[in-house]
Amino acid sequence: MDKSIQSFKKDISTLRTGRANTSMLDTIKVDVYGQQMPVDQLATVTVPEARLISIQVWDKSNTSLIEAALLKSELGINPQIDGQIIRLRIPDLTEERRKELIKVLKNMGEKSKVAIRNIRREANEDLKKKLKEKIISEDQNKNFEKEIQKLTDLNVENIEKISSDKEKEIIQI
Repeated sequence: MDKSIQSFKKDISTLRTGRANTSMLDTIKVDVYGQQMPVDQLATVTVPEARLISIQVWDKSNTSLIEAALLKSELGINPQIDGQIIRLRIPDLTEERRKELIKVLKNMGEKSKVAIRNIRREANEDLKKKLKEKIISEDQNKNFEKEIQKLTDLNVENIEKISSDKEKEIIQI
């Protein structure tokens, strides 16, 4: 369940808020040297200002490939090229884009909750097997089921809190 929460946190860090963040580029892969590579393995990515991401490309021949990958991505930002430096100016989010991002966020949160519930189901099935094989008693089974449910509720609550915090960050102007 902890891994599901960590994965959710990583996923929502790629959502664009009003601020520049290097993790926004984590999901973008560039087709270079016959394989898909992340931008941070082809360039130095920095945030010199609150609304600017600077990408210092190491190999000049990769500049156009990185630009093409950025244009194809869901970021919706046009890169500005200056030699081997690519600049991404983060525009202010429109009200429409904010609502769209919140929908994406809620969808990610729901997927994470489903993953946690699937873990609960697998754990309960494992308990039933152990009960059937008489490895654990009926009382132990009930106690373990209650404990699993508590953990599930706690983790689902945690995802909702992380989600609402990110939603506030997106709404904030």
